[in-house]
Amino acid sequence: MRRPVLIGITGGTGSGKSTIADALYSTFSQDCIAMIQQDMYYKDQSHLSMDERVKTNYDHPMAFDNDLLVEHLKSLINGEAIEKPSYDFTVHNRAKETTTVDPRDIILVEGILILEDERVRDLLDIKVYVDTDADIRILRRLVRDINERGRTVESVIDQYLTMVRPMHMQFTEPSKRYADIIVPEGGHNYVAIDLLMTKIKDILK
Repeated sequence: MRRPVLIGITGGTGSGKSTIADALYSTFSQDCIAMIQQDMYYKDQSHLSMDERVKTNYDHPMAFDNDLLVEHLKSLINGEAIEKPSYDFTVHNRAKETTTVDPRDIILVEGILILEDERVRDLLDIKVYVDTDADIRILRRLVRDINERGRTVESVIDQYLTMVRPMHMQFTEPSKRYADIIVPEGGHNYVAIDLLMTKIKDILK
């Protein structure tokens, strides 16, 4: 088996990076493409109370178990299957269930801080940064966290102002300089998505 091509897709919260990753993933047969979401690699917090978990800064690099992420990416590169963790955002903790991910020709790696960690960055063959205006991103996050993660408007705004925005400015935004491709306006940039699809088709040939 040839070495898989790893495509990293990053950007701020609500930028549309997941929309792009999902569009690419759903276009191709699962026999040839796999998806790794950095969100699934938040550290296990079973040792913390619920109150303490809520206070965790989930937008800081230290919130992620990047050691495990790097180990899993290297396993996939070496043709070995992994057990991808899953994360339950309603209880702020890693779930017991895992998902088996088999090695594929294309591995999509999606997350807000995948270009921040040099170890992850060096494993990626193509690095994409999705660049979307902050006002659009906060509105998208507001809708998502209320509808999908059971949050209140007040809690989402407070978290954005105290953690999400400062961490974006400190860690995510500066990582844009490592990108090979910068995609403005996220999931609505159909030209960029089409170009990425064309690139993947070329790789799969």
